[in-house]
Amino acid sequence: MASTAQNQFLGPVTVFQERRLPETATPAGYSALIAAYGVDAPLPRTLSAIGAHHRILERDGWKIMTPRHAPNISLEGHLTFALKYEGLDLAVLKRLFLATGPAPIEAIVKNKPTGTYARRVWFLYEWLSGERLNLPDAQTGRYVPVLDPDLQWGVEGETASRYRLRNNLPGTPEFCPLVFQTEKLDQFVAEDLPQQARDVIADVPRDVLARTAAFLLLKDSKSSYAIEGESPPTDRIQRWGRAIGEAGKQPLDEDELLRLQRIVIGNARFIRLGFRDEGGFIGEHDRDTRLPLPDHISARPEDLQSLLSGMIAFDQGPAQHMDAVIAAAILAFGFVYVHPFEDGNGRLHRYLMHHVLSERGYNPPAVVFPVSAAILNQINQYRDTLESYSQRLLPHIRWETTEKFNVRVSNDTGDFYRFFDATPHAEFLYACVKRTIEHDLPNETDFLRRYDEFRRHIENMIEMPERTVDLLFRFLRQNDGKLSNRAKEREFAALKAEEVVRIEAIYNDTFGSSFG
Repeated sequence: MASTAQNQFLGPVTVFQERRLPETATPAGYSALIAAYGVDAPLPRTLSAIGAHHRILERDGWKIMTPRHAPNISLEGHLTFALKYEGLDLAVLKRLFLATGPAPIEAIVKNKPTGTYARRVWFLYEWLSGERLNLPDAQTGRYVPVLDPDLQWGVEGETASRYRLRNNLPGTPEFCPLVFQTEKLDQFVAEDLPQQARDVIADVPRDVLARTAAFLLLKDSKSSYAIEGESPPTDRIQRWGRAIGEAGKQPLDEDELLRLQRIVIGNARFIRLGFRDEGGFIGEHDRDTRLPLPDHISARPEDLQSLLSGMIAFDQGPAQHMDAVIAAAILAFGFVYVHPFEDGNGRLHRYLMHHVLSERGYNPPAVVFPVSAAILNQINQYRDTLESYSQRLLPHIRWETTEKFNVRVSNDTGDFYRFFDATPHAEFLYACVKRTIEHDLPNETDFLRRYDEFRRHIENMIEMPERTVDLLFRFLRQNDGKLSNRAKEREFAALKAEEVVRIEAIYNDTFGSSFG
């Protein structure tokens, strides 16, 4: 198989699988292997090729490298190039190994038994396939990590003595999305956002902090429904808000996910609760034929058990030893791509963000970052983030329409949900968390302090029930610090003209134009 495939490696091209190169170049690494072995898997976000010039060009989803980077034109050469320069793409690697079979991998290891790249390929073959190669345990060779920590986020890992490697993959063969090291993520981590959050609330009175937390919790719950285009009754919003407030306190398992779905759905007369036993998709139906028009197709029902087990194992294991926001992005976006329920997936996906952050103590005690509100504020970027993988996934799913105008997937797609590049998702979630810490949290505590000051001034001036003070504030806020004629003639007709002037002055002195 390997010797035949050597003749199939591409020469210089200008287009690769409908993706145009910025200049003529020869596919290398994953792109070369995908073409040579007919690998059916979503393309990596960035592909590599070897150009004719002695400079590196990164553009349009391509990294064009120099002739001195050119690999040997062989399975071993392109695998080594991929691991050295492109990191791990586990979905591509698994499908590649299915295409090669064991013999070429055994030959690579026998040829270079102490080689670090050969031993990593060996480990990955056995880890991904569950098949033991006909090779004796490695006796020599220095211990190196399976995943290059300079390229992608991993964990400390454990010794894999058979290969003389350290398995630092942040997951299991059932679920292991990966995140690349990027300048943006490095900057987020260096900012130490948890400490910033603690600094914001350090001098906030306990009662103000409690009210701030309650407001942010309600804001997140409302926003999570709004993202789904729903306006449920207040009691349902509050019930879901209480669930979010308890995030991270219960271990994640299937029973917990089922409990949360019951809370988020509420009245389930027309919705089947529990894990799906048929296909699922996100999109529309053709208005004339009712045929599905999917933007995203969910994991097959027969893959759900394995995928859910992998996500639960990730939460209980690697997620405890990674950066909390990156771990939250991996779990939450992995869940929403799998879409295990008929309904409620989006809200549970955002709940899982809170679950990981709270479980890891990332946010201050009793304070929930209103991540859903930040997402709602950047809804187009959120959709772009979701589509960053869905658009690459969809062409690799073969499906047909069912009699219920649903979808039925006919090919094996489980690996495409186990292994994906979650880098855009981690960067997006970090931006949302940063916004909540730098804007929502301080703005709400500042607002409550000013409101308390406004109320004290009013109550010192006129004896007035708290609810009436609140109504007065709302009228002033709605009318840029002025009491409307309607309010002066009806709800606050008892106020004297000079009192109205003083009240308006108190409001503007306390809140200023920015809070009008």
